[in-house]
Amino acid sequence: MDLSDLRQEYADRELDIDHTREDPYQQFEHWYQEAEKAELLEPNAMVLGTIGENHCPAQRTVLLKYFDSDGFVFFTNYASRKAKHLESNPHVSLLFQWLPLQRQVEISGVATKVSAAETMKYFLSRPRGSQLGAWVSRQSEVVSHRSLLDAKLKELTDKFRGGEIPVPSFWGGYRVRAERFEFWQGRPSRLHDRICYEPLKTETADASWQRCRLSP
Repeated sequence: MDLSDLRQEYADRELDIDHTREDPYQQFEHWYQEAEKAELLEPNAMVLGTIGENHCPAQRTVLLKYFDSDGFVFFTNYASRKAKHLESNPHVSLLFQWLPLQRQVEISGVATKVSAAETMKYFLSRPRGSQLGAWVSRQSEVVSHRSLLDAKLKELTDKFRGGEIPVPSFWGGYRVRAERFEFWQGRPSRLHDRICYEPLKTETADASWQRCRLSP
């Protein structure tokens, strides 16, 4: 299949470095709020890139649950493939694609587990079905038939009926502390706007950021 003639001109918006926030977390929040306002489907969906023990990259889409100046938090099974990758190499990339806005944000950083208390707080806020799902799924393990998952769900539904569902010991969150941001805005003639943020250590501040424009 030849897709060489498939193209779309980007001309809706622009990204001027002088109009971006000095803090990349604030710039991300600004863009995220605009994605929500545009009613995009799951604007918190992000592609998580990891490196396995064989040095091969892997990607999958996970959901961002909350973020602040300390980082970006998502939750998963600690026995999953992604968790095993993070155990051997905590360096990751995150990619948010908001195509209807002709935007994407790439974030590089280091992932660490959140505290048990933080995991519990989030787990208790989940719908009961999602809590049960965390118990049912031995994520990334081979399962011979869907009916086994359904049977396990019924078993656990009966087991925890009428009571609080505890947090599985094998399930929890990761926080990605950003080391680099890149904000990408589509522009005409493939001359896209790319604004990069990287840490800048000074005598007066250890957490300031420097911005620069990258060639498209």
